[in-house]
Amino acid sequence: MAITTSTASPTFLASVTLEVADPEGARRFCAALGVDTRVRLRASGAHSTGFRGFTLALTVSRPATVDRFIGAATDAGATVLKAAAKSLWGYGGVVQAPDGTIWKVATSAKKDTGPATGEIDEMVLLLGVEDVKASKEFYVGRGLSVAKSFGGKYAEFTSGESSPVKLALYKRRGLAKDLGVPAEGTGSHRIVLGTTAVPFTDPDGFVWEAAGSLAPAPSTTPASC
Repeated sequence: MAITTSTASPTFLASVTLEVADPEGARRFCAALGVDTRVRLRASGAHSTGFRGFTLALTVSRPATVDRFIGAATDAGATVLKAAAKSLWGYGGVVQAPDGTIWKVATSAKKDTGPATGEIDEMVLLLGVEDVKASKEFYVGRGLSVAKSFGGKYAEFTSGESSPVKLALYKRRGLAKDLGVPAEGTGSHRIVLGTTAVPFTDPDGFVWEAAGSLAPAPSTTPASC
């Protein structure tokens, strides 16, 4: 009997598209932050209020680099939600871009061992979900592989070699608290995720489309459950 081996490609987060009212303004902001090659932008007038249920987090090497990124973001029009400061886990701050996207910049280092750089060690998309375990199982069922998991609090998925952003799940209210914003939100998430597999929508309303698709994603998905 012949043995057949599956050649199906693994599923990864292949792209992140932010839906913005002012693409040119958002493009300038992303360029100032040095993430213009990591995210896509799409014009959208989708209604959204409050917390959109996600954040984009930049991990860098040292506190001075955190300050450099926070400074670049504020110079480009961002509002500081949490000023950069030391904590038990390291050093970091949170800003909100003019388009409404929340960005976190952090390092596990508490002391500088050199000058600030413009280098990003890792970029992570954190989705705030109501039930981390259930969402993790949902994603595993669609072909994603878990890299790290801490009970019902956090789950991180394996990234492809060319993936510009890593995907992770965090409890919605915990994520909002960490960012310094109320957890409530209505309307569109204003973000679309690109998949290497079949398009789908997750239990929290986050839309995944074919990574190469340019077709507008639905803008009526609720941001809160």
